[in-house]
This record gives sequence, C-alpha cells and structure tokens, in this order.
Amino acid sequence: MTLTAGVLAGAAGTTALDVAGYLDMVVRGRAASGLPARAAGELAERADVGLGSGETADSRREGLGALLGYATGLGVGGLYGLLAGDRRVPLPVAAVGLSAMAMAASVVPLTALRLTDPRDWSVSSWVSDIVPHLAYGLTAATVYDRLARP
Repeated sequence: MTLTAGVLAGAAGTTALDVAGYLDMVVRGRAASGLPARAAGELAERADVGLGSGETADSRREGLGALLGYATGLGVGGLYGLLAGDRRVPLPVAAVGLSAMAMAASVVPLTALRLTDPRDWSVSSWVSDIVPHLAYGLTAATVYDRLARP
C-alpha cells in the first residue's frame, strides 16, 4: 500500500507543480522552460533513438520531456512511500523532504547532462524552480498522509 500511496501522492504533487509553474508563467509572462525537451533529445541521442526531423522531432522532444517530468514526480512519490512506510512523518518535514527530493531528481540529471548549472542561476530562476517544487512537496506529503493513514 505504501508504494501505491506514494505514487498517487506523487501524481497529485506533479499536478500541483505543473499548476504552480503555469501560474508563474501567467503572472510573470515568462516562457515555458525548454530544458525538459533538450534533456529528452540528449537522452534519445545517447541511446541512439531517432526522433525524426524538423517539427516531428521537436514535438517528440517536447512530449518526452513532459513524460520525463511525470516519471520523476511519480518516482519520487513512490520512493517516499517506500521510505516512509507506515511511519508518521510530520507534515512540514515530509513536505520539505519531498520538495528537496523532487528538485534534486530534476536538477541533478540536467546538470549531469550539462544542460544547466544551478551555480549560474539568477534569484528569479531559483524562485521559479523552488516554488513549484514546494507545491509538489506539500501536496504529495498531504495526499500520502491521507492515503497511508485515512
């Protein structure tokens, strides 16, 4: 049950992350990040998987980038479920822990692929990344708590 609760909590958290990110785009008028698509393209190239050319390849990179985000969110939630199990983790601790896990799970691979370097990020870039991940963590922690201990 804890793995299932974790994956479902990760799904809810991913939805919250997306909503927070899209609200930020609306409020500040900023464009969507191209990093997920670039990561998908880089991974496909390293795996020697052809994505086609032109608009077809662009669309596939966009779709794969989004799917990688969902896989990350579900995976982090599932891992949390396995680690937390039936233990009662205080909500603030769980929320911050899940936020940090999700942020690391997204930023570390992008950094390893040399697509970004957080040391070079501006304050607004950090805020644009931290706030949605906090929304992920708080939502995932709340949903997990309700599912694991109704």
